[in-house]
Amino acid sequence: MNIDNYTFEEFKDYAAQFHGYPAPGLLIGGYMVAMAKKALPEGVLFEAVVETKKCLPDAVQLLTLCSVGNNWMKVINLGRYALSLFDKYTGEGYRVYVDVAKLAPYPEISSWFLKQKAKKDQDTEQLLKEIKTAGDTICSIAPIRIIPNLLGHSHMGTIGICPQCKEAFPQEDGVLCRGCQGEAPYTYLCNDTDRILPQTKILKAEDAIGKKALHDMTQIVPGKEKGPLFVAGQTLEAGDVCRLQQIGRFSVAVEDNNPNGFIHENDGVKAFAKRMSGNNITFELPPKEGKINFSATTRGLLCVDKKRLEAFNMLEDVMCATRQDATIVEAGSQIGGTRVIPLYIADHIFAEALQRLSTPLFSVAPFRKARVGILVTGTEVFKGLITDKFIPIISKKVEQYECTVVKTEIAPDDKNHIQQSIQAIKEAGADLLITTGGLSVDPEDLTRHALTEAGLTDALYGAPVLPGTMSLVGRILSENINTHPTQTKADVSTIRQPQNGEMQVIGVPACALYYKTTLFDILLSRLLAGRIITRHELASMGEGGFCMNCKICTWPKCFFVK
Repeated sequence: MNIDNYTFEEFKDYAAQFHGYPAPGLLIGGYMVAMAKKALPEGVLFEAVVETKKCLPDAVQLLTLCSVGNNWMKVINLGRYALSLFDKYTGEGYRVYVDVAKLAPYPEISSWFLKQKAKKDQDTEQLLKEIKTAGDTICSIAPIRIIPNLLGHSHMGTIGICPQCKEAFPQEDGVLCRGCQGEAPYTYLCNDTDRILPQTKILKAEDAIGKKALHDMTQIVPGKEKGPLFVAGQTLEAGDVCRLQQIGRFSVAVEDNNPNGFIHENDGVKAFAKRMSGNNITFELPPKEGKINFSATTRGLLCVDKKRLEAFNMLEDVMCATRQDATIVEAGSQIGGTRVIPLYIADHIFAEALQRLSTPLFSVAPFRKARVGILVTGTEVFKGLITDKFIPIISKKVEQYECTVVKTEIAPDDKNHIQQSIQAIKEAGADLLITTGGLSVDPEDLTRHALTEAGLTDALYGAPVLPGTMSLVGRILSENINTHPTQTKADVSTIRQPQNGEMQVIGVPACALYYKTTLFDILLSRLLAGRIITRHELASMGEGGFCMNCKICTWPKCFFVK
């Protein structure tokens, strides 16, 4: 049986030239490709999906125009010996696979395919003979339609230069190329002993009298004290020798000329601190023990550029650690620290580190003292059949942020009435609307629909957080305002506070009546800080989004949604 336009022997030689030897899988693959091509309408432009990395992709490349290089062939390694050829525009085509049920007449193929024999025990001559005899009769074919995300070709997008390796890469991969993020399949043939280290002047403690200490020297009293006993630049005196020896310093590094090509830890960390700190962040100088800590100057939401922080920490000899993004911080509380790890940092590493700090790593967005409107929906509450408990709960939560409740409304399950209540809250000057109830899939729950008709935009409904999954967040715009978010150079996140007549919206599900902390608490702090909430941010809350419902709630000091 021929393989496409080749005799079996011709294709066997062709395969050997391309593959190195006539692999059985490649020969069977030839029959599979020919079978799929024959089933396609004549003249159709087709592409391929192959479900194994072994041999079969080579058969596709030998008998079609499809290859990995031109992106007409995609290899999705499902571990199955199968391929699909399909119309590149409609996705309709055929899948061909080796059908195990059809292998019984061919014992050598069967034992090879199912790996029942070691390679040394295989009868290669008989195996090739059976493949030639069987042809495509050991295969089955079925019509298929390829899933939409495999149709068409995505464009590479913007190309940037990786700040670490200086090579070009798609910027959608992040601040660094994927190789420098740790995915490189190789290591360079060098090790730490190949690094050029600066020469420092080391003297015995008794010989260092009158010299200046090159770096801070720490004293630790377990459980009581840890801090510099001697600081960089301090002149050592005769009385210091004993104290140095008591902390294990029998030799001391002293100031000399800075080695060429290196930056002292204190000089390096000061330069980093200036670039890392954004709005409402401060730090103290001089560095202590080669380290600088950062503090918030106001109460607010800590915003961390996690990608840029990770890129900075990918560099050797430097580090920065912060509290978690979106943490509520108080004025004066520490939020992170940075240091140069060795005593000296090489010039080229220092330069790369500064390049990665082209924008701040963290800032604090202060909380707005919002004017809050609370809307409770539900006919049973409106008619007084049950007493409302939402308004006091929500009021207490917002007052903790020094917000003012300017209007409360209770509306029945009627869209028109709900819209009128929304308008009344808006006219009262509210810039934050908190609505409760009517957010589930119950047909009588009309709150979402009424909000939409009242002008709700940028709405996000549902999040992977328990409790609070059926929460809603969005905004209702006023007329003739600038809808574009703003971001100052010293803001890490895009901050946008409501403008005149605009209202942020949070929809709170009924679970907030029972649980002390829900997704509402997470969203409230972000909105009061003016942070724009995205679907990506909500999706990322799945990790850590399961509340343990502790008897004594310690949030936000616990792990729940950090």
